[in-house]
Amino acid sequence: MENITASELAGFGVAVLLLGATITAPKVDAFISASQRSALGMCKRCGDLKVTACPKCKGTGLIRTQDPFSFNLMEDINQYFGSPQSKANSTPCTKCQARGHFSCPDCSKISKV
Repeated sequence: MENITASELAGFGVAVLLLGATITAPKVDAFISASQRSALGMCKRCGDLKVTACPKCKGTGLIRTQDPFSFNLMEDINQYFGSPQSKANSTPCTKCQARGHFSCPDCSKISKV
């Protein structure tokens, strides 16, 4: 790294900035959505849906059992557009019993009289 030009240094800076933005984007989005829900008088966690998605299966109820580095373009596209997952490479989620969701812990604490 003896002869680094200004444009290479700027490229490294932009790469670090983009990596940082990519890592923090989900947390910023969660913060903004929680503040909007509280401003509207809704549950901060579920938005008055009374359920939250399972963090293990991400709400699908199924867990892929293939190699984490394998890539299947059509299956990824179908999953993105909401088509049902292929059950051949999936097992039911044990955390949510294949339901894909849990009752919202914040809403279930509130007792309705």
